Amino acid sequence: MTNRYKIRQNLISIGDDFWIENEAGQKVFKVDGKVLRIRKTLVFEDAKGKKLAQIQERLLTIKDTMVVEDADGKDLATIKKALITPLRDRWDVKVKNGPDLDVQGDFLAHEYTIKAGRNKVAEVSKKWLRIADTYGVEIEDGQNDILILAIAVAIDIMVDGGAKKKKEKKEKLEKKK
Repeated sequence: MTNRYKIRQNLISIGDDFWIENEAGQKVFKVDGKVLRIRKTLVFEDAKGKKLAQIQERLLTIKDTMVVEDADGKDLATIKKALITPLRDRWDVKVKNGPDLDVQGDFLAHEYTIKAGRNKVAEVSKKWLRIADTYGVEIEDGQNDILILAIAVAIDIMVDGGAKKKKEKKEKLEKKK
């Protein structure tokens, strides 16, 4: 049996708080976007407010990098955009005490798969939900749900930030003309 969660993509930004709901629509995880910090930080909490994990942007890196930490601040995983992506976007996730993960698909459309080797660990998709600006995360049994959800949220933030940078560059080029 898999676990399914719903995330509203328009709510994912630094400084905003949002809830991740389970398949039944119950609020199960709160994501607290911390403001007034030098680097992007999001804290995952359970429904009672207990800190479970945290996502932090790594500064001064060659490529976009975010780190998922446990409640005690110890690194769980490092998420980086792959440098060479010939056909599809790809992200590499180095998991501290587990198999590394490979994330491939169409990230702007929220249609991608997270794999450990050849085994699917999770799938992110809009196809299950009819609600605009909402996507689902389906996680296979035996996985760390918080880690997988944190990876999905971190990638969403990095993809959204990259899209905004491209748009800003395009607008600057058009102004110069």
